[in-house]
Amino acid sequence: MVTKHQQILDYIRSLPLGAQISVRKIARVLHVSEGTAYRAIKDAEREGFVSTLDRIGTVRVERKEKAQIERLTFAEVVRIVEGTVLGGREGLHKSLGRLVIGAMKTESISRYLNPGSLMIVGNREQVQRMSLKSGAAVLITGGFTASPMVERLANEYQLPLISCSYDTFTTATLINRALYDQMIKKDILYVEDVVQEQSLSTLTPVDTVRDYYHLVEATGHSRVPVVDRNGRLVGIISPRDVAEAESSAPIARFMTRHPVTVTPKTTIASASHRMAFEGIEMMPVVRDRNLVGVLTRQDVIRALQIMSRQPQVAETVEDLVVRDFTSVESGDGQVLLRGQVTPQMTTSGGTLASGPLTTIIQEAARVCLRRVRHADMVVENMTLYMLRPVPVDSTIDARAKVLDYGRRYAKVEVVIEDEADAFAKALLTAQWIER
Repeated sequence: MVTKHQQILDYIRSLPLGAQISVRKIARVLHVSEGTAYRAIKDAEREGFVSTLDRIGTVRVERKEKAQIERLTFAEVVRIVEGTVLGGREGLHKSLGRLVIGAMKTESISRYLNPGSLMIVGNREQVQRMSLKSGAAVLITGGFTASPMVERLANEYQLPLISCSYDTFTTATLINRALYDQMIKKDILYVEDVVQEQSLSTLTPVDTVRDYYHLVEATGHSRVPVVDRNGRLVGIISPRDVAEAESSAPIARFMTRHPVTVTPKTTIASASHRMAFEGIEMMPVVRDRNLVGVLTRQDVIRALQIMSRQPQVAETVEDLVVRDFTSVESGDGQVLLRGQVTPQMTTSGGTLASGPLTTIIQEAARVCLRRVRHADMVVENMTLYMLRPVPVDSTIDARAKVLDYGRRYAKVEVVIEDEADAFAKALLTAQWIER
């Protein structure tokens, strides 16, 4: 039986791109409550085929594929620049291909215009008309509006005509920053990237322990999801649960209820941390409580291997902090990272902030543990003692030493020093994550 929530999601997917979506309209058309409609629209927004914008409303957009995630839609551009849509609302779902700055002579602009472009320009009406006729959307900066003729062209060609109060340089900077963030997201692997929706071997609560053993023998998987007749996950059954159970007993008496789950939008890094912390080999993947797949430890290891081979195309805050720190040889079995406190790493008072300090400590511990064992780590606990502040432009050393390690856990001590003396110490407990 399909739930009302799923019916609403299917209805939204069936709408044409650019269609306006409202809670009241969906509630009226599908005969559901406004609360149910609202929750379904929010789920559609999280899945990426709906976008909600101030002063515009909710619009059906094209769901981005992983390979094109670095592309923004014009609807997202409106949100980024806090703009107003003057015309061409039907084209808000389209993707931005490239930026063109209208700061050149009019006769030189045409060679840079092509469909999918976004012309960023002030109150130059001739450039605005030329851009729309060439298939490019227009973003008018400086708070200027457009003439009725330009608005008619935007509506005719279904190309967004946007106005914002920022100057051209600030507007281009904001959009480039958003594109840069999208590039970082492209490198992040999610559960949906490694687990495909598939028909799964499952059991129901009324099945017996004997049925469980038959399924294990047929599939080779020892942990089996348990679902109700509507396909919703209600538990997990494993050999430990039925070790002393009679073969004719229903598995509902022995299954683990409310198992640890992930969604398709959970990151692989988060899932691997949860697997290591909980000590489990498999987690069900659910969407709206419906089972859509399973994530195994082998899937996670394979995904981490893929991530390690990907080229780094954009820098995160963590990358910016540690990029200028270099490993210095130390003959006493320790790892030494040396670098400088840059202005971006400081507080408003000009001293090293706790966030960058924690990042440096974790990086030193990671490098140290990689020399002991070729595996990644997940920090479970960190105790930090800050002895005194360190000013900007100071050269600091992070000395890491493994105190103890085993098959699953490791303990690392990190001492941070400047030219004077140690100013911070930390003790980390971490879990290994095999690649």
